[in-house]
Amino acid sequence: MQLLKRLIASAVLGMAVTTAAQAEDPIKIALVHGLSGSSFEAFSKQAQTGFELGIEYGTGGTNEINGRPIELIIKDTQFKPDVARAVLAEAYGDDEVLLAVGATSSGVTVGMLPIAEEYEKILIVEPAVADSLTGPDSNRYIFKTSRNSSMDMQAQALALNPDANLHVATLAEDYAFGRDGIAAFKSALDGSGAKIVTEEYVPQGTTDFTAYAERMFNALKDKEGRKVILIYIAGGGDAPGKIQAMEPSRYGIEISMGGHILPVLPTYKRFPGMEGAVYYYFEAFDNEVNAWLVEEHTKRFDSPPDFFTAGGMSAALAVVKALKEAPDYETDTLIETMEGMSWDTPKGKMTFRPEDHQALQDMLHFKIKVDDAVDWAIPEKVRIIPAEEMNIPIGRDNQG
Repeated sequence: MQLLKRLIASAVLGMAVTTAAQAEDPIKIALVHGLSGSSFEAFSKQAQTGFELGIEYGTGGTNEINGRPIELIIKDTQFKPDVARAVLAEAYGDDEVLLAVGATSSGVTVGMLPIAEEYEKILIVEPAVADSLTGPDSNRYIFKTSRNSSMDMQAQALALNPDANLHVATLAEDYAFGRDGIAAFKSALDGSGAKIVTEEYVPQGTTDFTAYAERMFNALKDKEGRKVILIYIAGGGDAPGKIQAMEPSRYGIEISMGGHILPVLPTYKRFPGMEGAVYYYFEAFDNEVNAWLVEEHTKRFDSPPDFFTAGGMSAALAVVKALKEAPDYETDTLIETMEGMSWDTPKGKMTFRPEDHQALQDMLHFKIKVDDAVDWAIPEKVRIIPAEEMNIPIGRDNQG
């Protein structure tokens, strides 16, 4: 009997030691972003800063969940699809991460989707935007905290107050981000009476917009009513400034576009009074999470948080919420926990739609205000466009 008791005690002690050791194992999370090879590096760095701040905020400064430290593993896609696929596979396989977050470019991220399915591990898309990332070619392992092109463009359409008097020419880059965006904008105008008179698509890296602008001017100039050129370009080249320099106002044509990161907003001072829609501006959202982010970011970096900083923090807070609520960390359990999950972010509540795992979220309708005391143009809040006001198409059937 005494021997049996000793054996049981030894077994219990061994289980306790094993459990304690497992409890202290780090939770590995990969951040897979482009950190070299593109001007979009700035977006990635913002997203990483926001993710780190989100883990800190969500864990009350401990950077631990259920007694286990969070370990971030950083991977550089170099903005190349083949590299992105390789480093994501490395993260899932060799590094044995629980899940991954990325990437920056929609064109790069689309190639990462099958890797998540191959390894049967979660990929949270942030900050890439294209609708197709939760579309028919996506899979059950993909969750998306970033907004999508339909949100951008439905909000942009609402900001333009479309009716039968509105005529629009569109200019976008010729890849997933631009094509998806314009398709979403056209869909958002359905039933409003507004008309698209022409669509122009430019290669990424385009710097000369003269021929495109002239075609848009010719398509719009003889129309009666309000005439707008909608610009949906994420990269450089200064399309708005160069088109503005061609004086579209002589034809009664105005320019409209979404908001941008703070380093780009000084160029918006050329467009006082312009209205549009944007994902985030630090002064526009009134909630506890955003207040903390603005205060801490300003204190640590001597600047307010930017567009993709809020996105990175939102992704981190989704991870924290899921890991706190899931009864175990098996992939199927995490998927079940995250489908339909709501959580608080710097821009308010987000919810993963069960059907396609897109995070539904509010957007900001702004009007550009120029203040000489502020280095950049201010996208002043007109109103917050609630998620419920936008009819975002379901990207895929999650049961399939």
